[in-house]
Amino acid sequence: MSADAIVMMVVAMLILWGGLVTAIISLNRRPDADADAEDDPHFDTYRRDL
Repeated sequence: MSADAIVMMVVAMLILWGGLVTAIISLNRRPDADADAEDDPHFDTYRRDL
């Protein structure tokens, strides 16, 4: 492979893995509202259909 192809591969891998890490961090900071739905008496007021 040429140097250009390797650079493009590394950039693409960084974008993909960076997106995965960003998603994991985002979910850890603000978990899904459905996770604690059984304990929340006001769950119906938080639920939205998109």
